[in-house]
Amino acid sequence: MSEISQRTFPELYPSRTKIVATVGPASDSEEKLAAMIRAGVDIFRINMAHSTPEQAQPVYDRIRKVSRDVHFPVAILADLAGPKMRLGAIPGDSYECADESLIRFVRGETTTEPDSFTSTYPPLIDELEIGNRVMLADGAVALQVIEKSADVAICKIVQGGTIRSRQGINLPGANLSVKTLQPRDIENAKWAVKVGVDFVGMSFVRRAADVEELRRILLDNRPAGRKEADIPHIISKIEKPEAVEQIREIATASDGIMVARGDLGVEVDIAQIAVIQKRIIRVCQRLCKPVIVATQMLESMHHQTLPTRAETTDVANAILDGADACMLSGESAVGEYPVQAVQMMHRIAVETEKQLKRQLRRDIYDKIVTPVLQEIEATYGVEIDAFYKHIDVVTNAMCDAAVKLADDINAAVLLVASETGKTTRNLSKKRHFTMTLGASENEFALRRMNLYWGVIPVANLPTNPADRLSYVVEAGVREKYLKSGDYIVMINSIIPDSATRNVLYVHKVT
Repeated sequence: MSEISQRTFPELYPSRTKIVATVGPASDSEEKLAAMIRAGVDIFRINMAHSTPEQAQPVYDRIRKVSRDVHFPVAILADLAGPKMRLGAIPGDSYECADESLIRFVRGETTTEPDSFTSTYPPLIDELEIGNRVMLADGAVALQVIEKSADVAICKIVQGGTIRSRQGINLPGANLSVKTLQPRDIENAKWAVKVGVDFVGMSFVRRAADVEELRRILLDNRPAGRKEADIPHIISKIEKPEAVEQIREIATASDGIMVARGDLGVEVDIAQIAVIQKRIIRVCQRLCKPVIVATQMLESMHHQTLPTRAETTDVANAILDGADACMLSGESAVGEYPVQAVQMMHRIAVETEKQLKRQLRRDIYDKIVTPVLQEIEATYGVEIDAFYKHIDVVTNAMCDAAVKLADDINAAVLLVASETGKTTRNLSKKRHFTMTLGASENEFALRRMNLYWGVIPVANLPTNPADRLSYVVEAGVREKYLKSGDYIVMINSIIPDSATRNVLYVHKVT
């Protein structure tokens, strides 16, 4: 079987929406990793909140080995923990918070009082103010600060529930002095760039300067001889209200965005999450930046083989909103059915994309979508020309022409050679439905294509354009996704190593 066919053309055509799956105890064996790749995983996420570099290294090595075994260049995302605040140890390990009762936050690492709690964030009491909200256990328990002294903050329980040791603390609206990048994050970032991780997720981003700081760290610690363009791409996780307010600046500074709805849903009014998600996706579309939607997408598949109707609708709506990728967290890391969860996300994506294809027909797009874009731009201040400020105008024009040409002649394949992957990223934002194969001599660029909607990265294609085309035709006819009379549109550069794609070629299969 050819290298192209083992994953690129499974029984079901691969979904154009990419799938990110978190690796954990339920999925870190070679057998499970291979099964998940074949089921549709494009990117594996390693959660560094639960790993040290020493613990993550064998997982990284297994993913790379399995990727070679199945001949698919799957990418890896190392997700930094960021300044996550957590409760300290609770006597008895849990505490039942009754409505209208009082609890206290105290300084120190331990406490013996049943209604007193410590935190992993030493300045917590200093930075709390009377009237501040405090959310525990992912928002399940809500408190309000009513009294404060030098060493104690007394809170009234507004919404009761059970809390446990080490659960998260969120302080919506509080001004925190803690830095976005913690010392542990910096060490993990150094490991990520050293071993060649493809993406680094940055948690609790608050401003564009946070992203620039991480980029400097990655650049300063890259191995000797590695190009600047080959450091991990930065995926900024939007989890704070201030990040939502500065989404344009953060997205511009980042290589991609993740709508991390877990902490975001605690930090802002949960009723606003759907609207915020749509706003973030729209900004990323205009800036030509890929965007991942994450958290509780198929939550019930932790313990069930089928998701709820609401969850399938959630995944579908994220795709219809314009998400480039959807992410599985606990479902694939610790759930009982990691492979089935990937298969289900793939099935939902394939079925939703059928509707998306009809929705995005050019005549409908011009009559319906453009006025909506203009309304959103007017409402949120997104500049109509912002997209063009961040890309090469020649490449963009070539991609526009290639998509229109492929549509007009009903091409079977759009073949793109890209040194850095920017051309394939540009094409993915056109949301066209011609099968798009991405080729690159740069292994980092090739793996990063796994985040670009509708782009299928293909490893080990010949470097010469004519040989590359012949290889694709031969494999396509053999694997029956090409037949005599089909057209292939190819984007290439006439000048080797040029960053601009400036050749558009049409080939008819005979």
